[in-house]
Amino acid sequence: MTEKLHQDYRVLARKYRPSTFGELVGQEALVRTLTNAIEGGRLAHAFILTGTRGIGKTTTARLIARALNCMGADGPTISPCGTCDNCVSIAQSRHVDVLEMDAASRTGVDDVREIIDGVRYAPVAARYKVYIIDEVHMLSRNAFNALLKTLEEPPDHVIFVFATTEIRKVPVTVLSRCQRFDLRRVEGDVLSNHLSEIALKEGAEVEPGAIALIVRASEGSVRDGLSLLDQAIAHSGGKASETDVRDMLGLADRSRVIDLFDALMKGEIQAALDLLRDQYDQGADPVVVLQDLLELSHNVTRLKVVPDGGGDLALSDVEQQRLSAMAQKLSMPVLGRTWQMLLKGITESRMAPSPVAAAEMILVRIAYSSDLPNPADLVREISARPPNPAVPQGTSPALPTPPPAGPSAQMTETKPVPPTDPLATLPDANLPEDLMPGDLMAVAEMFAARKEGLLYAAIMNNVRQVSFQAGRIEVSVEGRIPKDFAPNVTRHLREWTGRPWEIHLVPGGTEPTLAERAATSEQLAREQAGRDPLVQKALEIFPGAKITDVRDLTAGAPDPEPLVEEEPDDKMIPMSRKAGE
Repeated sequence: MTEKLHQDYRVLARKYRPSTFGELVGQEALVRTLTNAIEGGRLAHAFILTGTRGIGKTTTARLIARALNCMGADGPTISPCGTCDNCVSIAQSRHVDVLEMDAASRTGVDDVREIIDGVRYAPVAARYKVYIIDEVHMLSRNAFNALLKTLEEPPDHVIFVFATTEIRKVPVTVLSRCQRFDLRRVEGDVLSNHLSEIALKEGAEVEPGAIALIVRASEGSVRDGLSLLDQAIAHSGGKASETDVRDMLGLADRSRVIDLFDALMKGEIQAALDLLRDQYDQGADPVVVLQDLLELSHNVTRLKVVPDGGGDLALSDVEQQRLSAMAQKLSMPVLGRTWQMLLKGITESRMAPSPVAAAEMILVRIAYSSDLPNPADLVREISARPPNPAVPQGTSPALPTPPPAGPSAQMTETKPVPPTDPLATLPDANLPEDLMPGDLMAVAEMFAARKEGLLYAAIMNNVRQVSFQAGRIEVSVEGRIPKDFAPNVTRHLREWTGRPWEIHLVPGGTEPTLAERAATSEQLAREQAGRDPLVQKALEIFPGAKITDVRDLTAGAPDPEPLVEEEPDDKMIPMSRKAGE
């Protein structure tokens, strides 16, 4: 008896498959178009049905075949009887004139050739020969090409119905020969009512909260919703509560997830980690918890920008009140930053050896960044800050004061202070006019001072100056430079000088590069030094010696202090006397 019961049982997705167009869930536009076409005798010879999984593409294809071949009416009808031989055999996928082909397993030209050879023959027991090709985007390119001519001018007794989830992979030449229908996802309230009705027919008690969880997990797919409802009824023994469905799906408690999100936004990291650990101990997947947090951040953002748009989010009254309160307190930069961190964190958690450890690190980052000011507030704060009175605008900072002269200064060993680079001591904006770069060499020195080695090397060795104006530089490329050379140089100059700059790469530069110019200068300095008599004498004393470098030792040296005669002091004791004194 038990074996017979198992054999007779059919899953809900098959048991409640629509048998008429009126039973299709959430596809009113498709039903209206097909109804008008059948009643008006304006049937296309090829249809293509597209949409996500489980929303009725294959079911609609079979309904079209039944509507065209139902023998309970004098011709095609929008309401097939469901009892004639054609309707029954089509519903059971065994009609000789309604051929279904799975393009995922039959992708080649030979499979399409069977269709091309068969279209020439009239139907055996029906009005039309209907070819249903599921997942048509899986056909090969040659198979599509072989089908084009037949698809464009098929015999009057042939109807093609294609179904696909990847409409973009279908060639345009095929799409142009078909009448296209886009089946949409079923809305949450419509799917919820449909599942509740089926649960009632099955004699199962399913709580509204459990139905809501199933609707969320099905993502608008009727087949997914029916499969999850079937599983929930079996899991709970006919009485499915919200807790049962949550445990079945491995979901975290929605109210606990909202508590977790609230703790993160307040920066309460200890409470957030405890909530995550509690849900993990109860069987929740850390990745699913992060996905729930991501959905919450989206919901709060929606309520922030559209306060009255909570009806589309499938939230309970309590949840909507809590999320609306959060939306009033949180700013858009904080919500946007949280979304980005969670989106990246989900990928990290999936790839991590320990997903729960990765999830905890993500929560720590979000909690510690929750109180960071947004860039707009920082700009306003810096703009409102008064200038430093010690360093007036437009002047460079004062150099260190030299130590005072005197006995203590003579006894203290002092180290030479290196000369201060005015570019390094100024802020990266509002550069004074006298420190603005006046040529390409000055630009290169700015990049060297800020340790931008890659761009500095490119400026020195790989570009030739064509023209240089304040805010506009034209150079020609010599050799290889970084791909983002021009935008990076432009960005750095704008940050360092506080003015807009344009870098243009133009052909035809004839000026030497900065490195070539420096090499030429060094060569001239060595030749000039070689003509000095003292250098020539040194080269004679040391045969084989060469001049490798020339340095100006007086460059940057302070001027000697003038000698000041001091008046004799009678109290001073001379340190030494001449003989005979």
